Amino acid sequence: MRDHPDRHHRHPFRDRFTPRTTGRDAHPKTSPTRRRIWTPEQVRALGMTTDLETAASVLGIGRTLAYDLARTGDFPVRLIRLGRRVLVPVAALLDYLGESPPATD
Repeated sequence: MRDHPDRHHRHPFRDRFTPRTTGRDAHPKTSPTRRRIWTPEQVRALGMTTDLETAASVLGIGRTLAYDLARTGDFPVRLIRLGRRVLVPVAALLDYLGESPPATD
């Protein structure tokens, strides 16, 4: 088979993605170790309860560890189980972090 002279033989996505390198500061915007930093106001704005993944993010732990801790009963705050759903009371989360719970009207 004869190739057309203008045809490029390269990976279609190679130019679209930056190569991954090791090190925390290599690509700070795409680094998988970069986590969101939550303020007390942002946590309070979550409402009465939040899901386990969001609570894990607030605590600075990963989703897998959070579910493992919940399964073994070692999650650092009280959990509410509704069938397969696991909710975390925001007031308990704030208390664990040393912040006052959300104000009630």
